[in-house]
Amino acid sequence: MTIRSLQQALADFAAEREWEQFHIPKNLAMALAGETGELLEVFQWLTPEESATVMSDPQRAPRVREEIADVFAYLLRMADVLGIDLEQALLEKIEVNGRKYPVDRARGRADKYTQLGD
Repeated sequence: MTIRSLQQALADFAAEREWEQFHIPKNLAMALAGETGELLEVFQWLTPEESATVMSDPQRAPRVREEIADVFAYLLRMADVLGIDLEQALLEKIEVNGRKYPVDRARGRADKYTQLGD
């Protein structure tokens, strides 16, 4: 499937239920934040080791998969409602980040670009 076909499936799902009236940018942004919070909740008290192996935990793995799907669905829906081409937006962002984080200064570092120095 493509991003566009997934967006169309979500749009059809919403239309069948007459939910377009609720799928305004503000509501979608709030729903996206809520679902991201639910994903964070899964990881909240895990150790670094537990978080790295969360998908082998039979209790947590299904929840992680569900919450990531919810986040992705709201992100796709919001981009569709706003007319954002996600593929193009991401390619442009990678280019911007490439300028902010040149390989020679950013390799192996987690510093913000303003802290990398010249």
